[in-house]
Amino acid sequence: MTTLPNPRILTATAFSALLLASCAVGPKAPDATLPPLASGAFVGSTSASVSAATPARDDWWRLYNDPVLDGLVTQALTENNELEAAAANLRRVRAALGEARTGRLPTTTTSASYSNTQPSAASIPAGTLPPGTDAPEVETYDAGLDVSYEIDLFGRVGSTIRAARADADAAAAALDVVRVTVAAETARAYADACSANAQIDVAQRTIELQSSTVDLTQRLLDAGSGNGLDTARARSALESSRATLPPLRAQRDGALFRLATLTGRTPAEVSEAARVCGRPPQLAQAIPVGDGAALLARRPDVRQAERNLASAAARVNVATADLYPRITLGGSLGATALDASGLGDSENFRFSFGPLISWSFPNVFAARARIEQADASSDAALATFDQTVLTALQETETALANYANELDRRTALQAARDQAATAARLSRLRFDAGADSFLTVLDAERTLAGADAQLASSDALVTTYQIALFKALAGGWSEG
Repeated sequence: MTTLPNPRILTATAFSALLLASCAVGPKAPDATLPPLASGAFVGSTSASVSAATPARDDWWRLYNDPVLDGLVTQALTENNELEAAAANLRRVRAALGEARTGRLPTTTTSASYSNTQPSAASIPAGTLPPGTDAPEVETYDAGLDVSYEIDLFGRVGSTIRAARADADAAAAALDVVRVTVAAETARAYADACSANAQIDVAQRTIELQSSTVDLTQRLLDAGSGNGLDTARARSALESSRATLPPLRAQRDGALFRLATLTGRTPAEVSEAARVCGRPPQLAQAIPVGDGAALLARRPDVRQAERNLASAAARVNVATADLYPRITLGGSLGATALDASGLGDSENFRFSFGPLISWSFPNVFAARARIEQADASSDAALATFDQTVLTALQETETALANYANELDRRTALQAARDQAATAARLSRLRFDAGADSFLTVLDAERTLAGADAQLASSDALVTTYQIALFKALAGGWSEG
């Protein structure tokens, strides 16, 4: 015979639970506010090289109109191993969210058992068995289904799900952070390889010019109208220029190897188009940058920090809920019989239903310690969010300043190079006319070589700072 729970007990239990539920079981999420000046125009957006009126682009690398660069970035976003790892981590966290959501569902357990027992003769009342007779064996068959469901009056299950959902959002943002980095680093590696080739070309032209100068001084020396000092100086300048080639070649090869790794290839499979490119990618328009509000909405690291903050706040509620009882409704349905064929007989059915309240009073101090830990994690997440916002603004403003100032520097270097070329041409004419010494020619050519190298280096820096600005603006994470 099955005994149902007393309705008065159920009513009292429900009333007590609702009364307890009225207590606060955790703080609200910390306020992730932005600095008042974070949403306005950038300090460096007044430069003519950028456009604050135009929003930043996700597919920024296409602004260079370089098919090789387009293909390399697309390949990297498809085959980069760090991206694959981040995507796998996102799948793992989303699976954990699915597991957390099952807390809303009943827990079911099925069971089936068989036992064969023989009690001790001493446990059977005297006179029940004939003397010297063993107690009979008893076979028991049992099958059942148990169901339990936690009533989430104190928000433990809901807060666990919110924390898991925030974790999944943070993992998705982390994947986007890797996309931004991969797109930018791929473009940077390609640009570095092209810039190194451009600087190698400048160095080789300088070497050709200086080789001609060495030949001239040697002919003059052989004809008796020159001197050994001029020849030695010319050869010294030539060898100094030749010494610049090995570091530039190493720089180019290193960039090519980085590019291969970023695109999921071995160094032996490096892009041939990148190996032979002769100049870094060039922009023909102002860079669209938008404003601070658009930046912070785009930056996946800011979104990741905000989602981590939400997760930490939800876990404070989870820890706080451990201070209160857990209320579970449980039910059981099954059959117990002395023969397997009797499991289906109605008289062998059994069932039970009722609430279960569990409350770990002795562990209240451990629960409070967990709350303190969760509170500290939430405070740390809030500080990390604030710092991430400031870092995003700092990186963008720094990139804007570097880019604008390098453009100005390149303009000055171009003017200096033009003047150095004029001086070298005039000094050679004056030397040929006997008006100047060869030392003047040598000094002018050395100045021209240095100006050419500085200009090529500035061209490389301009592209590097452009890519750094695009990265700061978080282009690439939506795979535009």
